[in-house]
Amino acid sequence: MKLHPHTHPDRRRRAFTLVELVIVITIIAVLSGSGIYLIIGFVDDAKYRRVEGDIQLLETALKSYESNNYFKPPTQEQGLRALVERPTGDPQPERWRAYLEEPMKDPWGNEYQYRFPSQKSKKKYDLFSLGEDGVESDDDVGNW
Repeated sequence: MKLHPHTHPDRRRRAFTLVELVIVITIIAVLSGSGIYLIIGFVDDAKYRRVEGDIQLLETALKSYESNNYFKPPTQEQGLRALVERPTGDPQPERWRAYLEEPMKDPWGNEYQYRFPSQKSKKKYDLFSLGEDGVESDDDVGNW
């Protein structure tokens, strides 16, 4: 029997079978899918942690506003805008300055909410994010 010069008798043994390739691809897909699931969970958790940090920053800015204005927080109408631009309505702050460069937005792109007087917090005001759904509901994250 004469062999072709480019044919090797063990050629079939060196190649992967279709079944082996499908098994390897399936394992890779399962591992990738579970990795993506874990990453998405970490991203969601990071968003809520960022909201908590942002609220602390807003509370610090509001405390500075109050200490410069005889311990009066902005009114409901003035809102958090009073930290960025001088309020036009009454009561006018005595010693106003900008406490933030621009209004802060939560990780979902919505501005943080301010309610004075508070309804949920034991503080003078409520500060909160409307959460992922963008409407006031049980998933809101606030200073309460």
